[in-house]
Amino acid sequence: MPTVHLLDYVAGNVRSLENAIKKLGYTVTWVKEPVDIANAEKLILPGVGHFGHCLSKFASGGYLEPIKAHINSGKPFMGICVGLQALFDGSEEDSAVPGFGIIPGRLVRFNDNDKSVPHIGWNSANTLRKGGAEGKSLCGLRPLSKYYYVHSYAVPYRDGALEKEGWTVATARYGDEEFVGAVARKCVFATQFHPEKSGAAGLRVLQAFLTGHDAHGLGVTPTVAISKEGLTRRIIACLDVRTNDDGDLVVTKGDQYDVRDKDGSSAGGEVRNLGKPIDMARKYYEQGADEVTFLNITSFRNCPLADIPMLDILRQTSESVFVPLTIGGGIRETVDIDGTIVPALDVATMYFKSGADKISIGSDAVTAAEEYFAAGKKLSGKTAIESISRAYGNQAVVVSVDPRRMYTASPKDTGHQTIKTQHVGPNAEEFCWYQCTIKGGREGRDLDVHQLVTAVEAMGAGEILLNCIDKDGTNSGFDLELIYEVKRVVKIPVIASSGAGNPGHFAEVFEKTRTDAALGAGIFHRGEYTVRQVKEYLHNKDLSIRQFESEI
Repeated sequence: MPTVHLLDYVAGNVRSLENAIKKLGYTVTWVKEPVDIANAEKLILPGVGHFGHCLSKFASGGYLEPIKAHINSGKPFMGICVGLQALFDGSEEDSAVPGFGIIPGRLVRFNDNDKSVPHIGWNSANTLRKGGAEGKSLCGLRPLSKYYYVHSYAVPYRDGALEKEGWTVATARYGDEEFVGAVARKCVFATQFHPEKSGAAGLRVLQAFLTGHDAHGLGVTPTVAISKEGLTRRIIACLDVRTNDDGDLVVTKGDQYDVRDKDGSSAGGEVRNLGKPIDMARKYYEQGADEVTFLNITSFRNCPLADIPMLDILRQTSESVFVPLTIGGGIRETVDIDGTIVPALDVATMYFKSGADKISIGSDAVTAAEEYFAAGKKLSGKTAIESISRAYGNQAVVVSVDPRRMYTASPKDTGHQTIKTQHVGPNAEEFCWYQCTIKGGREGRDLDVHQLVTAVEAMGAGEILLNCIDKDGTNSGFDLELIYEVKRVVKIPVIASSGAGNPGHFAEVFEKTRTDAALGAGIFHRGEYTVRQVKEYLHNKDLSIRQFESEI
């Protein structure tokens, strides 16, 4: 089989890229040291994370000049995400670290006054402009397709500027900002999005680069309106994974966080077994899920860290599921069974190398927030959130929040941030605040949701997974008041979770709040609705969603 050289410099999840390349019939050879680049015919430079961190890794490893020599020789080169950013002069993310300087321009941070940052989700990559490849598909790009982006910094598009230098540019739009989504000239092709996480549309792009078929007819009549489409609404399938009473890993679902079936009038029945994690993740991918999230709710205390079953689930899932994978549970400083202390960053790295794109932190985020406020809102620099976001970028860190409503007759009766609710309490209370919990909702803390989300945003979290204990398993719809409040106080993306019982609940949360994504679990696991049915419903309500593509 033909060979592709892939440079691994601890760039986050490169396993999925390797799996995508193998699926397309190519063998991957890893570049382990700079001299290996001279043997590469096709070279791919992946990357996710902080511009300065990644470029410093290139420089300290001695890769800069060999990469430039490869490009100057006329051999095929592809950059992905930071691999694209590296080709430019530099970035606001770290102005002290220069880029390769192959393409003129600098990256700037998205304006977060009117939208969430990072830019996370599915967007376009269009060549429909003067000087672009109108009527042609650049490396398999199609104007009707959507691609997965995850970044805070981008190269602003200026009409004709790069084209005058001989570059063909595909752009995307986020809010009122148009930016470079992909760029190509001769042997060089680079994407800001992740083709390996973009389903069939992304595999098509990789295949076009690998085969050298960089342009062909679009097969559709593009319109300007298509190129103006921005970020779509994400639908995420969530799988709570734990061992059942027989020791098997299963997908389960709680009723207000209780995952055991009720036996008559008493609790304590068997753990609900809704299916096998890998099979269900593949099913939801094939139904069009925009992301898949695994939440590990089992503690593997007697298992060596390197042998934790969730690592193998990620490895196997990433072989056939080409959308983003998030893993939560156990991402913390850990003492291995041999007594070795393993930092949270090293634990996260194990998950990234096994196929995770994002990690989710729950109870430990609450503890970190409490320490943050106790220190007078000063960052310690030592939390798991801070260390992981420094290395992999804040878009790689999700904080899972598990709040419950606490009713009060008057805001004066509590020191916490309250709201006047439309859903009065058991004693006709008109106000409530949201108490943060730990240990799967079993222990409440003297910390409200406003405090938690603002603290973790300051630490470097890139996304909030917003659950609600009161809504979990009720099928009564999302807690719109909670979502509205959290979106009001943070600028990072928010995923609405807990309570979805029908497609209308997804439409409602998108229409009535500014949530960036919505997550479903039991609604999908029980087969009441498929992901595709939910997305078709949203499409019929004129909400922008990614249309599923099955053919490369």
